[in-house]
Order: sequence, then C-alpha cells, then structure tokens
Amino acid sequence: MNKAVIVSKKAPTEKVVLTDAKASFATKAAGPAYIVLAGISFSHFLNDTMQSLIASVYPILKDNYALDFAQIGLITLAFQFTASLLQPLVGHFTDKKAQPFSLSIGMGSTFFGLLLLSIAHHYAVILIAAAMIGLGSAVFHPESARIARLASGGRYGFAQSVFQLGGSFGTSMGPVLAALIVVPFGQGSIAWFSSIAFIAIVLLWRIGLWYKPQITAKKSAPIAPEAHGQSRGTVLLALGVLVLLLFSKQLYVASLSSYYIFYLIDRFGVSTQAAQIYLFVFLAANAVGAFFGGPLGDRFGRRIVIWLSIVGALPFTLALPYAGLAASAVLSVIIGLIISSTTSSIIVFAQELVPHRFGMISGVFFGVAFGIGGLGAAVLGKVADYTSIEFVYQVCAFLPAIGLFAVFLPKLPQHAR
Repeated sequence: MNKAVIVSKKAPTEKVVLTDAKASFATKAAGPAYIVLAGISFSHFLNDTMQSLIASVYPILKDNYALDFAQIGLITLAFQFTASLLQPLVGHFTDKKAQPFSLSIGMGSTFFGLLLLSIAHHYAVILIAAAMIGLGSAVFHPESARIARLASGGRYGFAQSVFQLGGSFGTSMGPVLAALIVVPFGQGSIAWFSSIAFIAIVLLWRIGLWYKPQITAKKSAPIAPEAHGQSRGTVLLALGVLVLLLFSKQLYVASLSSYYIFYLIDRFGVSTQAAQIYLFVFLAANAVGAFFGGPLGDRFGRRIVIWLSIVGALPFTLALPYAGLAASAVLSVIIGLIISSTTSSIIVFAQELVPHRFGMISGVFFGVAFGIGGLGAAVLGKVADYTSIEFVYQVCAFLPAIGLFAVFLPKLPQHAR
C-alpha cells in the first residue's frame, strides 16, 4: 500500500521531467513562430534604421561644425563603443535572469538619443547623443537574438537570417531617409525619427508579453549538454577564429558605410544625395546577402558558407579601388551580397559552440561587430586625414584575405558542420 502511494507520488514528477526534456523537440516540431520572427525582425529594422542615420548625416555634421575625418570617426566610436562594451554584459546578465521588457526600455535610450542629436550644437553633445543610441543597441541585440532563436522552431540559421534581414535593411534605409529628409530639412529633422523609436517601443513591449511565458518554461527545463564533443581548447580556438573572421568582414563594411560617401564625392565629384543613394545600394545588397546566408548554412553547413562568403569577396574588393563610378556600383553590390552572407553563419556557429551561454556569446559577437566598426572607423578616419580616402580603400581591399583562417574551424555535427 505504501509502495503504491510512493509510486503515485513519483509518477507526476517523472512526467514533468520527461515533458521538460522534450520541450525543445516539441518546439522544433511546431516549426518557426513566424509572427514573432517577423515582429523581432521588423523591430531590428526600426532599430538599425535609426542607428544608420548617424553615419548618413556625417556630411551635414562635418560641414556644420567643420569636423575633420578623425572627429567623424570618433562619433562612430562613441556610438559603437557603448554598444560593444555593454552588449556582452547585458547578454551575461540575461543568461542568468532574462528580462522580457528590457528591449522596450532600451529603445527609450535610442528615443532620447535621437532627440538630443537633433538639437546638439556642440561636438561633445553629439558624442553623448551617439552614445545614448549605442546604449539602446546594447540592450536590444542580445535579447532579441535570443527571442529569434526561441521562435526558430529549430531552423536556427533561417531565424538568424530573418532577424539579420531586418537590421540590414534598416541600415540601408538610413542613407535614403537622410537624402530625402535630413539633407533638405537640416539637423533638426532628425527629431522626426523619434516617432520610429516610439513605434519600436510599443512593438517590443508586445513581443515581451510573448517572451515572458517562454522564460517560465525555460526555467523548468534542464540545461542541454554541449553535443558537439569538442574540447575546451578547441572551442576557445574556434571562438577566436570566428572573432577574427568577423573582424575582417565588419572592418571592411565599416570602411564603406562610414566613408563611401566621401570616397564617391572626392573621386567622382557626385553630389551628397547621389552618394547616399550609392551607399543605399551597397547596404541593400548587404541585407539580401545576410538573408540568404543563414538558410544556406542550414542546408550546406556553416563552415562552407563562411569560407565562400569571406574569401569569395576578395577579388571584387581588390578591384573596387580601381573601378569607375558605374563599375564601383556593380562591384559594391557583388561585395555586399557575398560578404554579408557570412554574418548569420558566424553567429549561429558561435552559439552552437557554447549553447549554455547564449546571451553572452550573442552579446560578444554583436558587440565585437559594433566595436570593430567603431574602432575601425576612427583609425581609418585618421589614416584618411594623413593620406587619402582612396588609399584607405586600397588597404581595406585585402581584409577579406583574413578569411583564410577559417581552416582552423572544427567540424561540428548537424547544423554547424
């Protein structure tokens, strides 16, 4: 009789454990949560649209306040260093205690940063405004990447690509909006874009309502072991290689997104608005490449996509500094399509190497991407002041060759092979 009682008491517990252990498999079977993926991708679009305004209004700030290229680089550094420094910390904190409504709160920092940038009349205030927008980015990326993975239904590369697609298109929209609005109406019109931040705050709050019960389910589930079977040393080496590969990609992209406008104006004598449209073409190609890179990684393996996307861009980057205006536009599209396809594969590869530190790893890699861009922009600006913009592009053309270090990446089972 007592034995029967004991069995009846244990049975519910065993059922709960089995249910929790199979929760991830049930989520995969259900497939991606497309509405959530669309929402978080659109939020990424809004977030990065606002961020890209900073680089897009550089010509205006440069003329209004007589800034040199080094000071322009420091604005990028102020914006991206904040994000780079805080993103891993935010990711580490949310690994321990997820914050479903932190995304909408962080977007508030972007909201006030845009308002401050629109009324800034001193260089120091411009730096503070840029740093506030960077703070919003630091809070946004680690948790939003986690939400994208939760909504993936097991298609991690696809989900990461959908997430990246929103950000890439948002980045590409900055130059267009600057050409259509900020250039004709001046620095004060930047305040109009705070309405975009408000829309993002509302949307992210709604996503937080979906995310909150997912956190409760995650707490009751056991921590999944690392299934790739790699040693700690191999994992650390692989993470170091992935950071190096991201360095080569992001520094090259930073060279174009920060100074491509000045390069086109200086070499071909195009107008500021025309140069912003050329920058939009490059950034739009980046968005398309970022979208297709993830599904290709799911299908053929992330190592192959990383190899082809970084090293495959090398012949075209070497040709760009010597091409005419029309050829430069074509080459920028090819480079954008190829080099951006690696982003999702690098990030998902790193997440699968250290699955129990998802937020921190996401924060490190998103943070490194931002930090490299900021440091690179500052250094390249200084180099451009002492030499020329054309010389900068001749040097940066060799950056994709760093992709050869992908040979040290281990082969992982299933999605990360």
